[in-house]
Amino acid sequence: MKRYVLTLDLKDDPILIKEYDAWHQRVSSEIKESIKDSGVESMIIYRLGNRLCMLMDVIDDFTFEKKAKLDAANPKVQEWENLMLKYQQPTRESSEEGKWQIMEEIFDLNKRTNG
Repeated sequence: MKRYVLTLDLKDDPILIKEYDAWHQRVSSEIKESIKDSGVESMIIYRLGNRLCMLMDVIDDFTFEKKAKLDAANPKVQEWENLMLKYQQPTRESSEEGKWQIMEEIFDLNKRTNG
């Protein structure tokens, strides 16, 4: 199993942030099913202010390209993604490939290091 950690910013508006949180308390079963069908075993999103951090544990052959193709073919996912655009804004590190950006691992307590 692989783990990815991604980040994204929300628009810095307390009302929009509250709405975003509320949407994530009632994610539809269709959206959850599409996430699992793409090979995501676990997904957790944390928020501090307007900064989001998503942890994803995925199956070994998971790819973001495969997930993007599945998402593009799913009208419910497209509806959800369009709704989320109201709340999300790219980070300064964002690229054209997606809103969520993969974070680089810089420390793991359990990995052996020299030092």
